[in-house]
Parts: sequence; C-alpha cells; structure tokens
Amino acid sequence: MARDVWDPRHLPDLSGRRYLVTGSNAGLGFFSCLQLAGAGAHVIMSGRNPTRLSRARAAIVAQVPDADLETLALDTSNLGSVRAAAATVRGRVGLNGVLLNAGIVHPPKTRQVTLDGHELVIATNALGHYALAGALLPALAAARGRMVWLGSVSTTLFPWDPTDPELVHGYTPWRAYVQSKVATSALGFEADRRLRAASVPVDSIVAHPGYSLGGRTRRIAGVSAPTRRKRLFSSLQAPISQSKERGAWSPVRALVDPDAEGGQYWGPSGFITGAPEQVTPSKVTVDPDVGARVWHYAEHATRTEWPYLKARKVRLR
Repeated sequence: MARDVWDPRHLPDLSGRRYLVTGSNAGLGFFSCLQLAGAGAHVIMSGRNPTRLSRARAAIVAQVPDADLETLALDTSNLGSVRAAAATVRGRVGLNGVLLNAGIVHPPKTRQVTLDGHELVIATNALGHYALAGALLPALAAARGRMVWLGSVSTTLFPWDPTDPELVHGYTPWRAYVQSKVATSALGFEADRRLRAASVPVDSIVAHPGYSLGGRTRRIAGVSAPTRRKRLFSSLQAPISQSKERGAWSPVRALVDPDAEGGQYWGPSGFITGAPEQVTPSKVTVDPDVGARVWHYAEHATRTEWPYLKARKVRLR
C-alpha cells in the first residue's frame, strides 16, 4: 500500500533513475517531464515533432538548469516509429519507468486510418503504447521498472463495444476517445495480470489526470499559450477542473512512488481534481474477460507478442 503522505511538489530524489515519457512536448507529458527532471531523473522526452520537442526541452531547462534530458522522435500512431524508438532506448542501460501518455484528446470528426490500417484514435492512444511497452519490457525488467498507462474518467460514461474496437461502424469522436481509453486501461490491468503470472519484475499501473484543462494551465513559452477565450471558458469550469500541471501529479506518483504497486489505479482525490491517491477503476477496465479480449486484439493488430508472457485464453461472447 502506498504511503499516505505524498507531496507532489517535492518528489523523492530520482537521481540515477531513467524514465521515458511519450507525448512530452505539451500538456500532461510536458509537466510530467518537468516534475521528473526537477527531482533529478534522467528523462527521455519523446514526441512526433522534433521542433516542438526541442522547445519543450528548452522550457524545462529554463526552469531546471541542471535537467538531465534527451529527446526522441516517436509517433505512437505509427508502429514503425514505435519499433525504431524502442530499439534506440533498449539498446542502452535499464529503464526505470515509462509513462504511456501520448494521445489524441480531440478526435477528428470523421473516422481516419493510420498507415498501418488502424483507426487513428485507438492506434495512437492504445495500440502504439501496447507495442512500445512490449518492446521495452526487457529494459524495464532489467531495472525492475514500471509502466504507467494513462486512463480517463470517461471510461465510466460510455459502453465498450468488444465487437468493433476500431469503430468501422458508428464512429463518433467521443465514442472513439472513450473506446481508446477503455482499451488503454484494460491493457494496463491485463498487463499486470500477465506480468504477475509470469513472475516478471515489472509493475503495470493505470493513472488518470482528472479533468485537466489547458486554459487553467500557466503560460510557458513554446509549450503552453492558451488564448484569452480559452482561459475565460476554462475559468467558468474552475470549481470542477484543474491545470495540466496538477493533472500530471497522479501519473507521476504512479510512476515513481516506491510504495505504489502493479494493478493499482491512481487519480485525483476529488475524482476529477485534487492530490494524487489510489482510486477505484471503472468495472469494464478491470474485467478479466475484457482485458483478455483487448489484449488479443492488440496483439494481432500490432503483430507484437510481449516477451516472457504466457498465453491466456480469450472467452468470446
């Protein structure tokens, strides 16, 4: 059980530890990197756009002059990019943790398909991270590390359709987002079950940021520049929202708290706002049958089998 006293503004010393964060150039990913770097960790900042990554790196150095950072091109919607990035990372020393953060929050109005032939939102949010975590598993195991999957409170608001994960029929932006987050969370909990069964010394944890808005986030040159209109709209939601900086607290705690354990779910204490603590996940995300089905789908969609793990049967219904 994780300790009751935790100050997200003053993390434990992370010197000598190495973490990879996907989607590092803005939002939750950027602030997660800032918090990790501020605690002395070596942080691999990854993202699709090298220019934006460079700006984000410079913004962190401006606040943490001795930050130990490197950047890595990684597009989670592209399996070739995922495999290339993973090969670069695992060719070095062990990896203490990976924060699987990158994702599409505002899906396109109409269904789009990636170069690999998968629906864009679930490919970016879930499939790419499944492939990345599997490819990095040996490096994580060598360091007895941890993987953290980014969940969402939206998983309680929309039913999961196991027969059409890529929404070939009935696509809507909201449905695409929720389906991708159910899949991401289910993969995280299923990974924990499989890692435990195979005695692999890696924790798999799911965390969500609550209701975190860019309009409530401080301005940072090259990273965060919310418009006046966005700030005004976000201020109207102030009682039920928080900044992206605070939204990063839960994923970061799940990643670095030495007392956190695989299979746990972390989020704000007030459900959508507040300090990070262990919370209760939605039932669909922890259902073993759903987990097995999503895993089977991800395994075949990405043509990626995780090392060390034993096969688990899928019960179709």
